[in-house]
Amino acid sequence: MNVEDLNLPDDLPKQHPYLVLTPDRLTALRQRIERTPAMEELRDRLVEQADMLLGQRPAEPDFSARFNMLGTCRTYLRRIYTLAGAYLLTDEARYARRCVREMLYGAALPHWNPFHFLDTAEMCHAMAIGYDWLYGFMSDEERETVRGAIVEKGLRAYLKGVEDGMWWATSEYNWNQVCNGGCGIGALAVAHEHPQLAEEVLSTAIQNVPLAMEGFAPDGAWGEGPGYWGYTVRYTVYFLACLESALGSDFGLADVAGFAETGLFRIHVVGPAGLTFTFADAGGRRSGASWPMFWLAKRYGRPEYARAELDRWGEGRSGDLMHLLWWPEETQAAQPSLDACFRRPDVAFMRSGWEERALYVAFKGGDNQVNHGHLDLGSFVLDADGVRWAIDLGGGRYSLPGYFSSKRWSYYRLRTESHNVFTFGRENQDPQATAQFTAFHSGEGRSFAVCDLSDAYAGFAERARRGVAMLERRCVLVQDELDLRPGAPELEWGFVTAAEAEFDDDRVLLSQEGATLQVRVLAPAGVRWQVLSTTPGKPQDDNAGTWRLAFRLPEGNGDGAVRIAVVFAPADADLTGIAVGPLDAWDTA
Repeated sequence: MNVEDLNLPDDLPKQHPYLVLTPDRLTALRQRIERTPAMEELRDRLVEQADMLLGQRPAEPDFSARFNMLGTCRTYLRRIYTLAGAYLLTDEARYARRCVREMLYGAALPHWNPFHFLDTAEMCHAMAIGYDWLYGFMSDEERETVRGAIVEKGLRAYLKGVEDGMWWATSEYNWNQVCNGGCGIGALAVAHEHPQLAEEVLSTAIQNVPLAMEGFAPDGAWGEGPGYWGYTVRYTVYFLACLESALGSDFGLADVAGFAETGLFRIHVVGPAGLTFTFADAGGRRSGASWPMFWLAKRYGRPEYARAELDRWGEGRSGDLMHLLWWPEETQAAQPSLDACFRRPDVAFMRSGWEERALYVAFKGGDNQVNHGHLDLGSFVLDADGVRWAIDLGGGRYSLPGYFSSKRWSYYRLRTESHNVFTFGRENQDPQATAQFTAFHSGEGRSFAVCDLSDAYAGFAERARRGVAMLERRCVLVQDELDLRPGAPELEWGFVTAAEAEFDDDRVLLSQEGATLQVRVLAPAGVRWQVLSTTPGKPQDDNAGTWRLAFRLPEGNGDGAVRIAVVFAPADADLTGIAVGPLDAWDTA
């Protein structure tokens, strides 16, 4: 179906529900739960969560701050999916009554905060699911109240924003999928009663969403980091699943280049012990459940996505209702390659295996202008023995003054000096810079990626490159080659860690959680490590329990061509056999 052929409400099923769940699918789901113990346990946990909500008051936003409603809207979304889902799976009216109470309270709010349109879109999505799933339970008056709120506070606010040229409508990043997708779901829910309005919203949303989905090309990575990958993919799948169930077509959106491969990005961006590579404004370091992996597995015939989600999240653990709705039929799959390189946004991953204590390194280039990005071209994280040794602190608090504007590059967590890269006089990389991989190789004895960082350090070096190699699946070599400009400031090489450190000239012995790791400088000779604070002062995060281990080039090594080589290896490893050669020779090594 083409969007020009959209004809509402004739294209829709005659009866609710039809958003993700249909009567036939609901019957099949209930039958499958009864014969699948893991699904039955997850259903029971969902019902437990619904029981806990029965005695709670509806969520009430704080309107004292202009941008303070998103958390409340997400609470509505979670509660409505949980309560309405529990009702459909059990036929227990108490869950439906409690859900309708939440929805009527939400409908009565004076607005859904269109000033910060993510709030409006998430609320519109939540109310649409409740309206569709509980349509047969609600009275005519309740339906009219909820439907009126979706129309006035959701859909008309959406069209006004589009008409006013609001940036989010055609953004290249997560706001696009959330705002267009959330309101598109709202349009589907009320299309029987408001077909012209629904067609206008849907056709606009379907045309706009690909502008952001192009960010998954060519091979599935997402430049805003793993946290916003989750948000973006979740809303993309919400919208596609609702289009498919309601209209029998996703209008070709699922065929956008790279989206079928995006599950591989999720698999590789999570380290062996479950810690993500927290580049950009990513949140906590430990990965959570990601139900879209089940949808992606089914849609694209990629059982390795479902297998990875089950391995990471675990069968029978408390998860999202959507895990139940997309529970995989097939989970037998070969493990993906140990190494991967994604050409946009230029991130590479290498690991020694898929067990929890495997060696793992993640390394990025990319674009310093990417939404939510930091000045971190060339940064890396490293795991071994179930511990993260070289860490990325992740994003700062969005409430900090000027976080997304004039003061962004003044905050420690976003500055170059807080990342696992080298700096000149602790100055930032060029905020306009990009960095691409010039080489990538996956091999049993040696895997590596090389990134050109010249653009990032153009004010200090004629040329700057970094290579990261995994040697014999046992140690990691980080090698930098620079041609410095005359008078370049002092060069400092370092990484952030939470490990305790013992120093022995050019060698550091790290210890953490009962594990050890050695870090040794192979070139240049004569450096001495030191411990630097990661505490920037109020009102920023204090980064407690972390510090930066660094060294500065000794006198006489700061002019002209410079090579720095640092190896991370087991404490008992013999490093004498590691030869430090030019990066140009890595392809032939």
